[in-house]
Amino acid sequence: MSYISFTKIQLINLEFALSHELVRSNRSGAYSSTTIASCNTRKYHGLLVVPQPWLDHNNHVLLSSLDETIIQHEEEFNFGVRMYPNGTYNPKGHKYLREFTSEPIPKITYRVGGVVLSKELLFAESESRVLIRYTLEDAHSKTTLRLKPFLAFRNVHQLTRANIGANTKYEPISNGVSWQMYHGYSRLYFQTSAKNEYTHIPDWYFNVEYLREKEAGLPYQEDLFAPGFFDIEIKKGESIIVAAGIDEVKADTLKRAFAAELKKRTPRNNYKNCLINAAEQFLVKSKHKTELMAGFPWFGTWGRDTFIALPGVTLSRGDETNFKNVLDTMISTMKGPLFPNIGRDNKPDYAAVDAPLWFFWCLQEYAAFKNDNTEIWKKYKKTMVTILEGYRNGTDYNIYMNEDGLISAGGQGMALTWMDVFNNSKPVTPRSGYAVEVNALWYNAVCFALEMAKNCDDAAFIRDWEWLPERFRSSFSAMFTQPGKPYLADYVYENTTDWTIRPNMLLAVSLPYSPVNEEVQNSVLKKIKSDLLTERGLRSLTPTHVNYKGVYAGNEHERHMAYHQGTVFPWLLSHFSRAWVRLNGKSGLSLVEDLYANFEPTLFDAGLGTVSEIYDGDPPHEPRGAISQAWSVAALIQMKELIDKTK
Repeated sequence: MSYISFTKIQLINLEFALSHELVRSNRSGAYSSTTIASCNTRKYHGLLVVPQPWLDHNNHVLLSSLDETIIQHEEEFNFGVRMYPNGTYNPKGHKYLREFTSEPIPKITYRVGGVVLSKELLFAESESRVLIRYTLEDAHSKTTLRLKPFLAFRNVHQLTRANIGANTKYEPISNGVSWQMYHGYSRLYFQTSAKNEYTHIPDWYFNVEYLREKEAGLPYQEDLFAPGFFDIEIKKGESIIVAAGIDEVKADTLKRAFAAELKKRTPRNNYKNCLINAAEQFLVKSKHKTELMAGFPWFGTWGRDTFIALPGVTLSRGDETNFKNVLDTMISTMKGPLFPNIGRDNKPDYAAVDAPLWFFWCLQEYAAFKNDNTEIWKKYKKTMVTILEGYRNGTDYNIYMNEDGLISAGGQGMALTWMDVFNNSKPVTPRSGYAVEVNALWYNAVCFALEMAKNCDDAAFIRDWEWLPERFRSSFSAMFTQPGKPYLADYVYENTTDWTIRPNMLLAVSLPYSPVNEEVQNSVLKKIKSDLLTERGLRSLTPTHVNYKGVYAGNEHERHMAYHQGTVFPWLLSHFSRAWVRLNGKSGLSLVEDLYANFEPTLFDAGLGTVSEIYDGDPPHEPRGAISQAWSVAALIQMKELIDKTK
């Protein structure tokens, strides 16, 4: 039996089917994503979603969906599903769903009368092309498979409407046709392995609705263009390959291409393999750079997320090459001591005080992987010194080191830490000044750099920085601890100390170099465990706080207000686990094993075979946000690695 599978009873329940999603990406940054009912519930869904870098720096939905219709004895049975106003679904193809399996690739089986049709979905590893294999498993009469594509040709963050500017013409190609709805877009090539008859009947389908956008109070209706349909005679036992991509292929090679792509896949046949497969999806390569997507379907590349996720996504899988390539790409984007958090090539935004400090943590992970500091110090010393000196001397966003060695950043109206959501142009969680995790990361960075410098006999660097750790520990304790409080302050701004219980203090315990003694570490971890730990990660705010939001739902404003006010983040679990095992030894391993094991059922919810961005703070901790998040996946991979090494 397939590791991830669903039966007819589950699939014909549309609420169930629409809450379970698929996402497959390739190394160019393109992806394919929809629900297991093949009904798009997000504007980000689409069978072929590809970058168009000459237009902008976002992905674009070219092929939104593809309706399959079985024709026998002049009767038509349409397997498609779309949502229209007033909760109307048309067609209602979900009623024909019989089975979903996930290995080696997603397979959906339909049945109507004596006809059984299966479809299997593949996304080409290095080309922007989706491949679908249709197999007529059973039939007792002459059967025609009709395929009707629905096109969007738009940015993933936007919606489209019927318009006279759309090019509704087509061009015939080998076993198919191509379309280009708007000037400047790649052509969409649609081909089949078998001969087909294409009928061109251009038409618009109005007011298609996207349920998740509607729930979020965002624009949720658009018009999709259906240029025509393809009829293919198909016999019992026969398989037909359909290819939709931005380049033409030889139709007679499609079956071989499908088989070749299939061999490359890591089967999602167990918990570990699902995580490995999910991790591979985030890597994006081009001729001159390698990047890490923060999440699917709407995240691009984020600096902070890249460094937090990178070791788990690459090194934990033994992938040193991509680890180094991503770091090299990130270094090439620096401005002074800062990395762009978002934006990259077009309008980079460097407003992330912690991102450069997470870079040091990445190198620590690499040093542990290589068991060699010399090579790392030689290659990355220049970048490390640029960051350290930039912070010491002061840089953009009011980032600077004070005379006691502590780091302050930001100011009124700024949000430079990972808790950076804005609402009505104001930070929801303002944390300017001295943030506890930023200073923990800073201390760890300096200590790690000194460790490498000492191992490499770099006397000049040692003279420049060896004074800092001792002074820092004293000033950190004075600023972030207080007698009677068994935890650390969250931040200090001007003359105000914020004692809100958040997970940020965890990094003062979990990082290899801690600025506090073991007694404080234990009390901090105990407080985190009692107030913030859930089976899905750490809450971003204690439930006892007046601003706590236990459910991440509602319109955009309501969700922004909840994002860092109680919502659970899985990425913090790996840091909690490391701290817990370090302080408790093997006796603490059982808790980490339970946390890891109890996360497995989430692979059967939301994004299948992967891990969501966030979860509700309140039980049952429903999955929310992006359906596949790099730092969430990386955290679980690193937890498994920790368990295996500690046993």
